[in-house]
Amino acid sequence: MDANDMGDDLAAVLIDADQIQARLAELAIEIDADYAGKDLLLVGVLKGAVMVMADLARALHTAVEMDWMAVSSYGSGTRSSGVVRIIKDLDADLTDRHVLVVEDIVDSGLTLSWLLRNLSSRGPASLEVCTLLRKPEAQQAGSSKGEPPRVRYVGFDIPPEFVVGYGLDYAEKYRSLPFVGSLARHVYRPGK
Repeated sequence: MDANDMGDDLAAVLIDADQIQARLAELAIEIDADYAGKDLLLVGVLKGAVMVMADLARALHTAVEMDWMAVSSYGSGTRSSGVVRIIKDLDADLTDRHVLVVEDIVDSGLTLSWLLRNLSSRGPASLEVCTLLRKPEAQQAGSSKGEPPRVRYVGFDIPPEFVVGYGLDYAEKYRSLPFVGSLARHVYRPGK
């Protein structure tokens, strides 16, 4: 699937495939340096992080293990419900492990704050976050203390638009796009 296949559902390409790969390579260099000599576990948040995690893992020179977790706070809408539930838990024990959570996007920050509290309770040696995309709201929302979730590695800060592609979806569509684009409003807000 590419931009032409989307027709008028695509408002604009925000970040093209080459930009994504270049930025992931830069992040991999930082992560390799920070975790040199450490046993690193990448935790991907399904389904959106599949593309990011696969390409990031391939760009790393550090040997990593990978595990997956699925959480939901969206339902079928475009905004977080604020109620998080675990759909698929990790297989790995996090005790004394260096854990890097890999996200596709940090939107409101509410789900990530919940996830970090949950994973912290499992006794990791360290717990950090890498996200391809971060919206401005993520820096304002956060934990019950009012602090935004700490995201150590950020690919791109993006405007507060509804985005799809490179793992991000709307109603399970558009995940396979090789770029990140903004979705036309008529798709997710018909009649407005």
